[in-house]
Amino acid sequence: MDFGIFLEEMRRGISQVAAFHEGFQLVDAAEAWGVDGVWLGEMHFNPARSVLSASIAMASSIATRTRRLRVGTAVQLLPLNHPLRIAEEVATVDHISEGRFDFGIGRSGSPRAYDMYGIPYEESQARFREALEIILEAWKGERFSYRGKYYRFENATVAPRPYQLPHPPIRMAATTQETFAQVGEMGLPIFVGLRIMDIPELRTCLGAYRKAWLEAGHSGKANVYLRIPIYVGTTETGAVEEPRESIRYYFDRQAELTRSPMGRAGTGPAERRQVQAERLANLTYDQILQTKVTFGTAAGLIDRLTQLQEELGLNGIVAELNPGGLIPAEQEKRSLHILTHQVMPALK
Repeated sequence: MDFGIFLEEMRRGISQVAAFHEGFQLVDAAEAWGVDGVWLGEMHFNPARSVLSASIAMASSIATRTRRLRVGTAVQLLPLNHPLRIAEEVATVDHISEGRFDFGIGRSGSPRAYDMYGIPYEESQARFREALEIILEAWKGERFSYRGKYYRFENATVAPRPYQLPHPPIRMAATTQETFAQVGEMGLPIFVGLRIMDIPELRTCLGAYRKAWLEAGHSGKANVYLRIPIYVGTTETGAVEEPRESIRYYFDRQAELTRSPMGRAGTGPAERRQVQAERLANLTYDQILQTKVTFGTAAGLIDRLTQLQEELGLNGIVAELNPGGLIPAEQEKRSLHILTHQVMPALK
């Protein structure tokens, strides 16, 4: 099973300069301690929570300071940029990294960034489909034209072609039930998480993903990476109590983020969002520990991750090391050290 770390949220109260410094420190530790990859979120217009608005630029920097670690987007929001520009920049980072780049894609479940950029959120799905089609064609390195609803151009030839041919591995995020089957039908590896769903719901949705994969006639096996909050403590009590405040804040905030766009075009049924938001707001800490996160000592994590791998058919784990942004930096790095030195070797 592959192991990665997820970077998106900065620790509350630090400066933007310090946020980049701490992020690069985690990257350096991941490179030294055997992590397979680092995945970069993309968050816009939220300075209290993240400085990672330009994930491709960040990926380029990480590629130059590492030699082994893979770097990927989790995820690049395709509708918010011109697809020809994305194709150029991704191919460039793929060359800078000498083929260590993974292209995670999605459209975001929140309309806020779309509002700022002046793009109607209800267009996000159609824009996403057109953008992906253009990017894949652009990476062939041949002259082509495109006439879609949102993008039109004549005689474009994108350079460079990617280092990895025909292109970097693509992995698509899914957060709603209907998206899982769509990703399976497309034959793409999938990114999943537990911000909205719990483990039993995710198991059902992954069943739909694999069924659609098979029915579409794709070769090989469906591939699943799970992003999940992980905290490894030196004692059972510490592993549970040290991240408590941060993870409580994380899910309280997620409840509000789920509720706030309710009723907006393109955000799904309002009733479903209301149910999801209420369930998140009413989570007990025991429910969080059982269905949303992986907290424990090294031995406990080995058992827990083995169980998740078997139950969900996972190919990779992407650890969210400081969900909520309230875990002190030294504890976050200690958690990563235990994860890489004591947990990962047992699951490789």
